[in-house]
Amino acid sequence: MFGKRDQDADLATHFRAGRFSLVNGQFYFSTRENTLEGPFATREDAEREMAAYVERIQRRH
Repeated sequence: MFGKRDQDADLATHFRAGRFSLVNGQFYFSTRENTLEGPFATREDAEREMAAYVERIQRRH
């Protein structure tokens, strides 16, 4: 997948990695900004919150 974030200097290939983790029965998602967000009770909750997170980040730029 090709993509460029505003802060990236050069065009680069970015590969999607697993963004969801299950730790002690709770779900988390990781971000490009190297944060771990959570915990969430279900994967569906984590997916919904990740979508909201992406929307908030995109509105900033």
